Amino acid sequence: MSAGPSSPAGPLPWTLPFGARPRADGSTHFRVWAPRASRLSVQILDEAVRIVPMAPDGEGSFECTVPGVRDGTEYFFVIDDVRQRPDPASRSQPHGVHGPSRVVDAGAFRWSDDSWKGIALESMIFYEVHTGTFTPEGTFEAIIPRLAHLRDLGINALELMPVASFPGGHNWGYDGVHLYAPQCTYGGGMGLKTLIDACHKHGIAVVLDVVYNHLGPEGNYLPEFAPYQTCKYRTPWGDAVNFDGAECDGVRRHMIDNALYWLTEYHVDALRIDAIHGIFDFSARHILDEMRDRFHEQARALGRRAWLIAESDLNDVRVIRAPEQGGFGLDAQWSDDFHHALHTLLISTSHGYFADFGRLEHLRKALLEGFVMDGCRSTYRKRRHGSSSRAEPGHKLVVYCQNHDQIANASQGERLSTLVTLEQQKLASCALLCAPALPMLFMGQEYGEVAPFHYFISHGDPALVDAVREGRRKEYAAFSHFRDFPDPQDRHTFDNCRLAWSKLAQSPHRQILALHRDLLRLRRMHPSLGNTRKDLCEVTLDEQARWLVLHRRDPSGPPVLIAFNFSGEATHVALPEPEAPCKLALWTGAPRYFGPADGVAPADQIHAGSARIELSPWSAAIYVAAA
Repeated sequence: MSAGPSSPAGPLPWTLPFGARPRADGSTHFRVWAPRASRLSVQILDEAVRIVPMAPDGEGSFECTVPGVRDGTEYFFVIDDVRQRPDPASRSQPHGVHGPSRVVDAGAFRWSDDSWKGIALESMIFYEVHTGTFTPEGTFEAIIPRLAHLRDLGINALELMPVASFPGGHNWGYDGVHLYAPQCTYGGGMGLKTLIDACHKHGIAVVLDVVYNHLGPEGNYLPEFAPYQTCKYRTPWGDAVNFDGAECDGVRRHMIDNALYWLTEYHVDALRIDAIHGIFDFSARHILDEMRDRFHEQARALGRRAWLIAESDLNDVRVIRAPEQGGFGLDAQWSDDFHHALHTLLISTSHGYFADFGRLEHLRKALLEGFVMDGCRSTYRKRRHGSSSRAEPGHKLVVYCQNHDQIANASQGERLSTLVTLEQQKLASCALLCAPALPMLFMGQEYGEVAPFHYFISHGDPALVDAVREGRRKEYAAFSHFRDFPDPQDRHTFDNCRLAWSKLAQSPHRQILALHRDLLRLRRMHPSLGNTRKDLCEVTLDEQARWLVLHRRDPSGPPVLIAFNFSGEATHVALPEPEAPCKLALWTGAPRYFGPADGVAPADQIHAGSARIELSPWSAAIYVAAA
């Protein structure tokens, strides 16, 4: 990476048209979309408080230019001479969601990533992080010393849970209300830019989780400016965002501008769009379709590769299907079905949505097709669910065996490391990192972190806190093993979720880390493991004996066989006849990975006519054919 500030030739094709924009002459231009306001002023909070009227433009917006207002000046908008409110497009909320906004010079940060062009989606290895619990400091800049660890592990895409300003000091981030203002307790905009710049120096892309389906309940002043929300549709989190009702054009612009803002001003490489099943839009052109085109156009204008990744629980292939085939054409989406298929093989459970899973056939389908629930009847939903993703390439699906939702919700905050044995934990990681899809680790998973990951908030309204507690109980009543969750408002709930990095030097955590490094190294070394070609995969299995073999190929490298034993007994696994002699490249039960003392290693080599191995309980073996 070359050093020095980046300076794209000519003006950028897009700049944020709203909010506060400082000018070279020492003045600042303010613009806000506020069709619900009759009058609007900006209150400047400097040495002498000034209130400056703003002029309407006849299209629902107000604007003015105020001299002597520079980067760092704080301000409010005043609606109808009565209500002091933060800027809907605020770049900084240094005193929290209820306080004044701060003028930010978007060009003040000196980037050093001018040669960074992004990375191919097909090569991404994701690592999901909650900024507040990843380090003791809980800030963006505190992540930077850990980037070398992630790079050496084999991670090339850091995925941050939402960072838009939320109430209080700690929160998952899905209660954000100031979508353009990175959380001040994390280090604000300068801290986030510093982290992203450092990531790019380490060859790591940055994926930002964004929420466009709802707005948080506390500090949400947007409806006082304009009809940002609608009661026409309801989400699990309250009123939906108004993407297709009266005055929706400004709302659509606000969300699309937000996507372009992160791409342009913050150099992010991808957005993970939260719960798009909560985005309701019956316009002739869906908001996701419009956002996709604008986002990709801007990425091309910037000379970078950038991606849009969806979260959806609908298993609707139209999310990732090409526009010319009637889809939204998003670049990828999370796939819960892989998690559910793997989880129920490790832990016998039929609670909630796990009722639809539990057989090796389900894992086979997740590996070779993607969606398991592909239009078949769902026991949990009591109806047919989903559509087939068989024809879509593997790089359009992000898979995982742990993530923030599945740990906190389905497992009551308990990580897989505390729910299964060490051998089962290693088996799950092998299945994940050998799958023909885009794998994602949850922070700490690479060394078997045992700290819980609970849901937590820090709201200021006691009635709202009570409502959140009750909502948690109702939302997860389908899990009949339900017990009370730790109080999400209790500070200890948050503190207990911090990673314990000291475990890296301890057994078995050190050995679990070695396994993840070796698995990711093999994925990089062998195209047959590193590609996402579902069409070049085959699976054989024995449901009764509980073994499964994944056979992967690539035109540019030797084939690979991965054998899995999903039982508590040693078993003989019938491998496909190898095309050439195959050598054992990795066995999860090896002493290097803290395997059991009585473990019996599988055959070191297999040849034509001898493709049958004995595999110890809950273990996996990877064989690579001779080149």
